[in-house]
Amino acid sequence: MLPTLTATSLTPRRELALLLTLAGIQFTHILDFMIMMPLGPQFRALFGITDAQFGLLVSAYTLAAGTSGLLASTYIDRFSRNRLLIALYTLFGLATLACGLAPGYVALMVARIAAGLFGGVLSALCQTIVADVIPFERRGRAMGIVMTAFSVSTVAGVPLGLFLAATFSWHAPFFAIAGMCAVLVALAGATLPPLDAHMQGERHSTIGGLKRVLADRNHQRSFLFTALLMSAGFTVIPYLTLYLQANAGFNDQQIPYIYLCGGAVTLVSARLFGRMTDRYGKVPTFRVLALANLVPLVGVTLVGGAPMAVVLVTTTFMFMLMSGRMIPGMSIITSSAEPRLRGTFMTLNTSVQSAAIGLASVAGGLLIHRDAQGHVMGYWHAALVGVALTLAAVWLAPRITLHGATAPRAEPSPMSKS
Repeated sequence: MLPTLTATSLTPRRELALLLTLAGIQFTHILDFMIMMPLGPQFRALFGITDAQFGLLVSAYTLAAGTSGLLASTYIDRFSRNRLLIALYTLFGLATLACGLAPGYVALMVARIAAGLFGGVLSALCQTIVADVIPFERRGRAMGIVMTAFSVSTVAGVPLGLFLAATFSWHAPFFAIAGMCAVLVALAGATLPPLDAHMQGERHSTIGGLKRVLADRNHQRSFLFTALLMSAGFTVIPYLTLYLQANAGFNDQQIPYIYLCGGAVTLVSARLFGRMTDRYGKVPTFRVLALANLVPLVGVTLVGGAPMAVVLVTTTFMFMLMSGRMIPGMSIITSSAEPRLRGTFMTLNTSVQSAAIGLASVAGGLLIHRDAQGHVMGYWHAALVGVALTLAAVWLAPRITLHGATAPRAEPSPMSKS
């Protein structure tokens, strides 16, 4: 086991080990959520459910995660971050195992809710640890490393999960994720240093800390930014597989190519976008990537009948730019929190994030319907909602004040001029 260190004494090697461990935790957490979406046609046929009912199965996880975040906001800053992360991640792994053991729709719904309750805080904890440990000027690069978890989950995790589901059954991917969780729990115990600096000095009551976080106008703008950022994509993403199979003629063997191509490109672009965030600024980089993503976001809802190559190019650009905008976006969010209240802020922010994903998934399911031939109709309406939410996020981003920026690197904040 590596020697115990404090966060401030991490060597470059230990810092990288920490970031890779957090990326691994994010990988399993994201994969556990993402694997549900391409399995939609199988669940729909196996359980005899509608598209809207499948949307509820997806959103059950995120809505439970939102509830979990609200509860965790009352205690997260009262515990060592490393110990809390390991405890919650262990419970998340057990809940994922329960998903694999579920015999039917209702049991799977209950297990997904449990996974959301335990996993809902993991992203917030990982992002909080990055913000606690990594200096502001290198935070974009660090966030890029951690967020390559999305790329790896799409380029390797989702295709492998679909292969396991096709070879064995839909239960198999969840068993595999639970096994990876067991390995990562051991790695986390070896690589995470004590992270309890936030517990030193003045202590606030639970209610007092929540009031301070919620009363801060900058925090309020950041919460709204999070809701816009997350819901913009999830009116479209959960129904991509259903649309491609019903309207573009994709079969179960071709769907993994969507995630393989998108993840492979994103694996490279995430590091590039992380460096761009540090070099050109968080807000300008977010603005460019978010606006660029509007084209493929709408495009994927209109590719029915197009050649497979056109579909792959469109979906690949959507995955690349959608995950890319999250790097400067999350850097903005983590930097907007008052450092001593960052844990409470990030946990509440995860609740907002999860609720936004869940509500957007439900809204997307209500906007689409099937015609007599079984084709998905109205999918582009969901994309237009995503466009409007993205434009609102682009408008709001420069109005969030970022903590930790030195004078030469400070992000412009129009609100500071008012």
